[in-house]
Amino acid sequence: MACQWQCIGVQRKPPTEVIEAAHRAHALPFDDDTDFHDADRGFIAALSPCVIKAADGRVVWDNDAYSFLGGPAPASVHPSLWRQSTLAAKQGLYEVVSGIYQVRGLDLSNVTFVETDTGIIVIDPLVSTEVAGAALGLYRTHRGGDRPVVAVIYTHSHVDHFGGVLGVTSQADVDAGAVAVLAPDGFVEHAVQENVYAGPAMTRRATYMYGSMLPRGPRDQVGCGLGQATSTGEVAIIVPTIDIRVTGEKHTIDGVEIEFQMAPGTEAPAEMHFYFPRFRALCMAENATHNLHNLLTLRGALVRDPRAWSGYLTEAIDTFADRADVVFASHHWPTWGRESIVEFLSLQRDLYAYLHDQTLRLLNQGYTGIEIAEMFRMPPALERAWHTHGYYGSVSHNVKAVYQRYMGWFDGNPARLWPHPPEAIAPRYVEAMGGIDSVVGLAQKAFDTGDFRWAATLLDHAIFTDSAHQGARTLYAETLEQLAYGAENATWRNFFLSGATELRAGNFGTAAQVDSPTMLSQLTPEQIFDSLAIRVDGPRSWDLDLAIDVAFADLATNYRLTLRNGVLVHRKVAAEPATASVTVQLDSKFRLLSAAMGDFSSPGLQISGNQAALQALLGVLDQPDPSFDIVTP
Repeated sequence: MACQWQCIGVQRKPPTEVIEAAHRAHALPFDDDTDFHDADRGFIAALSPCVIKAADGRVVWDNDAYSFLGGPAPASVHPSLWRQSTLAAKQGLYEVVSGIYQVRGLDLSNVTFVETDTGIIVIDPLVSTEVAGAALGLYRTHRGGDRPVVAVIYTHSHVDHFGGVLGVTSQADVDAGAVAVLAPDGFVEHAVQENVYAGPAMTRRATYMYGSMLPRGPRDQVGCGLGQATSTGEVAIIVPTIDIRVTGEKHTIDGVEIEFQMAPGTEAPAEMHFYFPRFRALCMAENATHNLHNLLTLRGALVRDPRAWSGYLTEAIDTFADRADVVFASHHWPTWGRESIVEFLSLQRDLYAYLHDQTLRLLNQGYTGIEIAEMFRMPPALERAWHTHGYYGSVSHNVKAVYQRYMGWFDGNPARLWPHPPEAIAPRYVEAMGGIDSVVGLAQKAFDTGDFRWAATLLDHAIFTDSAHQGARTLYAETLEQLAYGAENATWRNFFLSGATELRAGNFGTAAQVDSPTMLSQLTPEQIFDSLAIRVDGPRSWDLDLAIDVAFADLATNYRLTLRNGVLVHRKVAAEPATASVTVQLDSKFRLLSAAMGDFSSPGLQISGNQAALQALLGVLDQPDPSFDIVTP
């Protein structure tokens, strides 16, 4: 199958009878085909071919790679996940209601176009410039002609909801006042923070989570549950011109009134819902989609607050349901009709509230996160509804996230307070079980009986004892493939298959980087200094005692950096000479990061005083590793 990445194809083993039998045993409500009608409702036209390229000819999106989806599920894919992927792969321009149009299937997320008196409002312009431009072109071909973009709304601070902004407008048009950009309060801080502070580690793990390096096909990547994949073009950001701060706040854009509801700390730290009275339409951002979402995403993030999440859904029902004829979101397909809207939002609300409340009930009885996840059962009504299934988040890892939010990583058992790390504990387990060949033999028995979880645990120890042991690598890869075939959750499937691929073909690295120049240019001085502080190699800098002044001339602001005990601290100070002085023009403040890479010739960067102090600081900065090992030591 085609792939926008340099995908790594490996020979996979077929599903075992254990997996096939498990798929046959599922009692799923396949007679309920409402989602298929709703996903097709309002269809206007598809993008054909649905292959989008960058200016250099590189493919950044290929939805045609999913043409294998449809019909009965193969044995290598959980039938519920196959159904979800078939729905999520539908692409094209759709009418939500007259005046509101979505393009779906051109990225992980949707982009929505709202027609105003003279132009259009763009909601969530996808991940990258190229796909956002293609979506706008599809809309204009069939609906909008040359209607100008008059506003862009970012629903929240994740990159699939703002990164393609340059595909629908320009910084020049925003600066000229021709286009307003609206976002929830705190948007820029959280957007750049997530993509810079822990960005390298998150992006490496996201390569596993989204199956970015996997071919598309029935034994490989079939989607992500929330959508099919992420596009890989140019990522940018334009700073909002209007910050939405309070629930009930209203703005009128080119004749169209919008009423906002704040929802911070839910699916994103900065997020909001909003309602269009003219269209009787409610946008729920990413807080009510056709799956169980993540309380802690597998790529890594702060644990989200399911109690607040459910509360904002209740508030949305109470505030908007009686006035809404349709609810739509930044992923999946809309829901129409008041009764259906209330049922949909209520079940989504109950989903997050139940996860929160029951996890707290059981942890207060002394159960640990992993124990609660094993014993947790959802109510029958939530099991029956397709949109509460764990295609993206899962009950298992969300329960553990709730436990982590309240109790942290330690489960209270003193034997687990100070365990050996994997590379130290694995050889001890292997020796206790009679050596690596014995462990592989035990894993083979577990595999043959369908106990793939135990096989994976045994083989994890084997690989962390001897990563070159071919028998262990092969059986571990085959085990992870079986776990993938049985997973209803798309991100679990992608993790299993990515691990199997690296065991068979070696480390494939990180698919993409999101810390683009436009993202870096939005860092505040404090965030720049924070990004340097987290790169200081503590042990190498224990003996350093430095003071460096950094002056941003256009801000007329001076900072004193001190490095002592391996800790880089920054504070605003009055202008006075220190060990070294650095002057950085405001319009090129991100060049301080260039200096952090050792480039002192960058325009706009002036250094005076003791340059050796600055060089000493730069000499103890680590570079992130975008290709660290995950499934091997």
